[in-house]
Amino acid sequence: MEHTMQKRINRMFARDRLMACIALLLLWVTLGYVYIAVTAFATDPAVRIALSIGVTGVLVFNTASILAMVRHYKDDKNHIYGLDIRHLDENRARKAKLVAVDDEVLVQP
Repeated sequence: MEHTMQKRINRMFARDRLMACIALLLLWVTLGYVYIAVTAFATDPAVRIALSIGVTGVLVFNTASILAMVRHYKDDKNHIYGLDIRHLDENRARKAKLVAVDDEVLVQP
C-alpha cells in the first residue's frame, strides 16, 4: 500500500480513536454526575444498590464495547479506512467534475 494512503488511514484511525475516547470520557462523567445527583435524593438503600448496579453495568459494558470496537478498527483499519478513503476520493472527483461542467456552461456565451 502506498505511503500517502497509509498516512491517511493512520490519521483517520487516530481521529476515530480520539473521538471514541472522548465519547467514553463523556459517558463516565455524565453517568457519574447523574448517579451522584440521583442518589442524593434516594433514601432507600435498595434503590441506591439498584442504581449502583445499573450504572456499573452500563459503564462496564459500554466501555468494553467501545474498546472492542477500537481494537477491531485497529486490526482491520487498512480495509475499513481504505474503503472510506476510496469513496471519499471518488465523491471529491465527481463533485470537481460537476463544478468544471457548470463552469464551462457559465463561461459559454
